[in-house]
Amino acid sequence: MLVDYIENQPSPSMFKIAAAFGVFQRVSPSFQKHRSLEITFSLQTQRKREAMVAPCVSRSDDVVIKSPNDKRLYRVIELENGLCALLVHDPEIYPDGVPDEARTTKKVSLLFINLRIESAGTTVSEFKAAAAMCVAMGSFSDPAEAQGLAHFLEHMLFMGSEEFPDENELTGDVTYPSDDNIIDVVTSYLSKHGGSSNAYTEAEHTCYHFEVKREFLKGALRRFSQFFVSPLVKSEAMEREVLQSDACRLQQLQCHTSGPGHPFNRFSWGNKKSLVDAMEKGINLREHILKLYRDYYHGGLMKLVVIGGEPLDVLESWVTELFAKVRKGPQTKPKFQVEGPIWKAGLLYRLEAVKDVNILDLTWTLPCLHQDYLKKSEDYLSHLLGHEGKGSLHSFLKVRGLATSLSAGVGDEGMHRSSIAYIFGMSIHLTDSGLEKIFDIIGFVYQYLKLLREVLPQQWIFKELQDIGNMEFRFAEEQPQDDYAAELAGLSLLSLACICLVVVCTSENLLVFPAENVIYCDYVYKIWDDEAIKHLLHFFTPENMRIDVVSKPSVKSQDLQCEPWFGSSYIEEAIPPSLIEIWRDPPEVDVSLHMPSKNEFVPSDFSIRADNLDHDPVSSSFPRCIIDEPLMKFWYKLDSTFKVPRANTYFRVNLKGGYASVKSFLMTELFILLLKDELNEIIYQASVAKLETSISLVSDKLELKVYGFNEKLPALLSKVLMVAKSFLPTDDRFKVIKEDLERNLKNANMKPLSHSSYLRLQVLCKSFYNVEEKQCALSDLSLADLNAFIPELRSQLYIEALCHGNLLEEEAINLSNIIRNNLSIQPLPVNMRHEEHVICLPSSANLVRDVNVKNKSETNSVVELYFQIEPEVGLDSIKLKALADLFDEIVEEPLFNQLRTKEQLGYVVECSPRVTYRINGFCFIVQSSKYNPVYLLGRIENFINGLEELLEGLDDASFENYKSGLMAKLLEKDPSLQYETNRLWNQITDKRYMFDTSLKEAEKLKSIHKSDVINWFRTYLQQSSPKCRRLTIRLWGCNIDLKEVETRPDSEQVIKDITAFKVSSEYYPSFC
Repeated sequence: MLVDYIENQPSPSMFKIAAAFGVFQRVSPSFQKHRSLEITFSLQTQRKREAMVAPCVSRSDDVVIKSPNDKRLYRVIELENGLCALLVHDPEIYPDGVPDEARTTKKVSLLFINLRIESAGTTVSEFKAAAAMCVAMGSFSDPAEAQGLAHFLEHMLFMGSEEFPDENELTGDVTYPSDDNIIDVVTSYLSKHGGSSNAYTEAEHTCYHFEVKREFLKGALRRFSQFFVSPLVKSEAMEREVLQSDACRLQQLQCHTSGPGHPFNRFSWGNKKSLVDAMEKGINLREHILKLYRDYYHGGLMKLVVIGGEPLDVLESWVTELFAKVRKGPQTKPKFQVEGPIWKAGLLYRLEAVKDVNILDLTWTLPCLHQDYLKKSEDYLSHLLGHEGKGSLHSFLKVRGLATSLSAGVGDEGMHRSSIAYIFGMSIHLTDSGLEKIFDIIGFVYQYLKLLREVLPQQWIFKELQDIGNMEFRFAEEQPQDDYAAELAGLSLLSLACICLVVVCTSENLLVFPAENVIYCDYVYKIWDDEAIKHLLHFFTPENMRIDVVSKPSVKSQDLQCEPWFGSSYIEEAIPPSLIEIWRDPPEVDVSLHMPSKNEFVPSDFSIRADNLDHDPVSSSFPRCIIDEPLMKFWYKLDSTFKVPRANTYFRVNLKGGYASVKSFLMTELFILLLKDELNEIIYQASVAKLETSISLVSDKLELKVYGFNEKLPALLSKVLMVAKSFLPTDDRFKVIKEDLERNLKNANMKPLSHSSYLRLQVLCKSFYNVEEKQCALSDLSLADLNAFIPELRSQLYIEALCHGNLLEEEAINLSNIIRNNLSIQPLPVNMRHEEHVICLPSSANLVRDVNVKNKSETNSVVELYFQIEPEVGLDSIKLKALADLFDEIVEEPLFNQLRTKEQLGYVVECSPRVTYRINGFCFIVQSSKYNPVYLLGRIENFINGLEELLEGLDDASFENYKSGLMAKLLEKDPSLQYETNRLWNQITDKRYMFDTSLKEAEKLKSIHKSDVINWFRTYLQQSSPKCRRLTIRLWGCNIDLKEVETRPDSEQVIKDITAFKVSSEYYPSFC
């Protein structure tokens, strides 16, 4: 998947691209220097379409295999134009039945929300509707002379259609101060109706998906369909700078060094340079992008998924009405000619890392396995090669101090699962010692591969994976609707091509899944085929292996080469033939390497506790505190909503003195990291059986989460606590984990956005240990220090816990007894528990913090403008939250439209409320590789200064529409047990214990008027107000000199000495 690790901004060179497309400009008078170009042309003139709505040529309601717990109904249809669609009726979207279409207007929408809020005694919420379209064309189809064009086209389709050329015509809701409306049409509509959208470009397909408030599905589909009927293909010109990500750099190096002419050998992201370079060579970009759209954006290559609460007949009528005008085309996917291997054999590539990492990546090319998905042979091998239990390759390397983690398998990205080949990868994170022994480690890998060949494929292992897959499918948890729609649409590119019985395959190489397995395909292990596994093992040879090493180079080499698109430095080395000979057939297999044992955590009891009990829905809506003692506070809620055999048990354990000093904090962190390391084999085995464990540090608290299928949960918790109560680390593991922590601290804050958030919290939080402090203290820590500290750390504890899911109250109490029996210690008094305090910014504060980026090659700058509001306490706290959320709902799109789309400041432009230990705030953030932070701050301030006019200009209908959209988000149902648990847990850890916060906020929104939002804005965000308290973080990119700050406004207070500033500041009391 092409993730947008990019930064866009205007550039004079983009005028060349604009000219190639026959561009016209609309330049906002206020921002003449920072103009946004439109690349505009109509594809409607390229073809004639029939105006009539065509019926579907085939349909089936009973073909899709679904989980017994899946209440959705599925229908597969094919339109005359070749488009295949999977229609999904979700009864949970309209649990009380679908209202008459005439009643689902904007005005009545708010009435229905009011009725839902006022339903007796329980929190009533809703699911959203969603849709996704996947087109069987991706970056492999880029013209060699114009790389990144498929990705560019993905962006361009969002920018309007002939039917909906701009936002005002689209909704008629809001008129912004500027008439220069170059915006994302569908996103504009969705943002006003509680929705969102996204898209991504893969190697062989492009996917567009959205979710929206349920009653606006048809309106969203109408606009969405025009992407594929009559797009204007209008886009701002984008100059893209790819961020310094080691993962992206490695992928691009692998593309760059693949065989000339191979589909892998390209720059799939694309950027300004790739397009301008093409034009300078005389390439007609307009002609190429027209050809790309004409060749591939037709019904035969489109797979649509629509999820709604309406009956299937209604959904079908909408799809046939709206998508029948898509141009007809054959259901023949693009084929790519490949000759020879992807990469040269016998070579090792050393890539210079941005971060301080040591990674060994081994890659083997397998044949395309689309047709063998029922066998899952590659998953069988990834299960064994990536195993972390006793006898595994991971355990073997870890014990020898060579590696800290290992993963193996065929990646999910399109390049790794293409029609050309499957790419099986093994990624090993090495210690410094391991980096010096790369060839030895590869030798151990081939010893394990020899073991797999010698012991032959084991059917019991396949059966275990089969049972787990069937268990997961039977009790699959739901996910957000747009993610589910996108997943189904992505799968449909492999399956929906023949999901209708009448579909005729036009090529013997067309790779498809049968219709019934469009959902089941990810879970199914149906056919045991040991010969297929043996066949795949033949591809795991040194001659078919690519080796990449990503690390910081110790010395500069004269043989350094440069990857042209990212500018990454790398060295290409030949592997000695003698090594290849040894790897091909290792003389022996170390006795420590062996096959895994049977998994003791695979459950067999799937009974649902709530089925045998009578429950009052009111009393079971929220968790109950069933234990409240000096040692422990224990919350419990039996699940009667999702009715799956899963439970989530979360614990926060206050440790004695864990945050008393930077040294004690580091020793606490080391203890937890070493404990996780010690538990890894147990935790991993349970995770294979879908029983997960998370252990982390939150200030002085150890947070333990054990969650998944509930039958074996008590047994796993017992094993974890039995180790935790007496564990002391050994010297060899201490050295490895300390080295890993040192590396993580070096790598902290390398990404500008995370760095700016870190700097904001560093100012706001009274107790905040800086990375530099930690690095200094860590260097002097010894194992003796740690082992002397651990008994004191464990000597007194306080535990707060939540048990939620498929466990009876007596089973929950049994879990609390497991804790008592393993941690029979004294309770930690309240006055000895660490408290978090947040700075109380003084009246009219206008603080500024200037810092340079940590990564010396990072060109991006960031401005984070934070406004502190009020503490989240008292009767007004819900109203303040509702006002901040509603303000965000109204302002988010105009901000994006002005600062990103029009002014082209940067790829990241966003705003959102911030809650820091229950202190409310609001943030504006812009990241840019072109403009300095002072200029960026000025543009944010200019936007804020125009907001009062925007708010005043909202008519009543538009304002009510924003309110109803926010209410819909607040009342949206938890899609799974895990989502609900996390929501409840947040209330516990923040010590609110208000488990119906969203319902209360929705209720409060009913009484909020436009004048309330305007007054909130004037009070907290306008600088003339004494309650406007600002903190600006300005992070300066490597290409901009901080000395450019020559003059400062008199009102600005620069924080130069952070320690002195915090000592002299006042703080709020601790609320959580």
